[in-house]
Amino acid sequence: MTVHKDNLFQYNTKQRWKVFLLLFAALIAAASLLYTNYLVKNLSLSERTKAEVWAMSTRSILSMPDVDDQFISFVYAVRDSLSIPAIITDAQGNIIFWRGLDSTKTNIKEHGGDSTQQALQYDPTYFEKQLAEMKRSHPPIDLLLDNNETWSVYYKDSDALRQLRVFPYIQLSLIAVFLAIAYSVFNSIRKSEQNLVWVGMAKEAAHQLGTPISSLMGWLELVRMKFDAEDDNILNEMERDVKRLEIVADRFSKIGSTPTLTNHIVYNVILDFVNYFKVRTSDKITFELQGDRTIEAKLNIPLFDWIIENLLKNAVNAIESEGKISINIIDNIAKEEIFIDISDTGKGIPKSNFDSVFQPGFTTRKRGWGLGLSLTKRMVNYHQGQIFIKESEIGKGTTFRIILKSNLRYEPTQV
Repeated sequence: MTVHKDNLFQYNTKQRWKVFLLLFAALIAAASLLYTNYLVKNLSLSERTKAEVWAMSTRSILSMPDVDDQFISFVYAVRDSLSIPAIITDAQGNIIFWRGLDSTKTNIKEHGGDSTQQALQYDPTYFEKQLAEMKRSHPPIDLLLDNNETWSVYYKDSDALRQLRVFPYIQLSLIAVFLAIAYSVFNSIRKSEQNLVWVGMAKEAAHQLGTPISSLMGWLELVRMKFDAEDDNILNEMERDVKRLEIVADRFSKIGSTPTLTNHIVYNVILDFVNYFKVRTSDKITFELQGDRTIEAKLNIPLFDWIIENLLKNAVNAIESEGKISINIIDNIAKEEIFIDISDTGKGIPKSNFDSVFQPGFTTRKRGWGLGLSLTKRMVNYHQGQIFIKESEIGKGTTFRIILKSNLRYEPTQV
């Protein structure tokens, strides 16, 4: 099995676990809501039964004035046991009786003549609102009297039932907030551990490269002296490659430290690297650099060259035989930003992979670790910038866009 398949399998496995956990969480939420709705439905039926009992007890009191006092007391007790808010209206819609409403809005005292009378009156505005809410909540219970007049009994849910309706949503929201905080904390710890491993490996790699690079420089000087080849083109190119190795080692040695950012003309920095890179690629691939030649930005040259190198290597790998790589530098004066668009005429990237390509371990190459674009994004972040796929079309090519601040001061973060 190739490295590509291993990495892709691990990436797909991680994605499947995320989907599985998301579905499991959705299943728990759905089960909680279904069970709560089941309880709400049963309690709602129970409260309607109570409202019907209250209505019938009220009718009994009105239709049986000469019944035994003990029985009447029992009927009153049944009626008064109702705990939910309710209103009875006559055939014309006038309010006759109520239960469980705000006592401050009822039993208003009226003064007449020399005496004070207690009248069953109510605040019209308050009761109209309550009646309208009850009509929206449940269909009325019809109450047929002995004189064939029909009264209507309206009621609404008790406070307990209303709270039960919203409880699962509050509970799930709190659980979601807790899980989000827990995930953020654990993810931060995991990234911190990864960063420690990354920093340790990078510094060790820089240390291990130091000795052979120094030896190669020494051997080159000996070859020049022995064969009197001070201006030999082959040896000069070899020296450039060895110096390139020194830059790579320097990059790794800077991991974990705060990079130094200084003002540079972006066009010149990119041009220097393109001139080095293009002689080491196929003659069938042409390079074009255009755009603003004067705009400056705060850069760390070794790290910024690494960004451009990774993107150019990706572009070369995407071009199967011959093609073109274009770099365009655009000054977005309005937002004080620099756009660096790197385009190729390669095979393109599916839109479904636009975000995935920057994830560690994601690669479509047979031999690759899937770290190039992940590191590129990380280094762009060191420059307080952004990188994303601006556009891509299968069979026609891809354009990556880097956004940097143009010559503005900001505090760099650790590499």
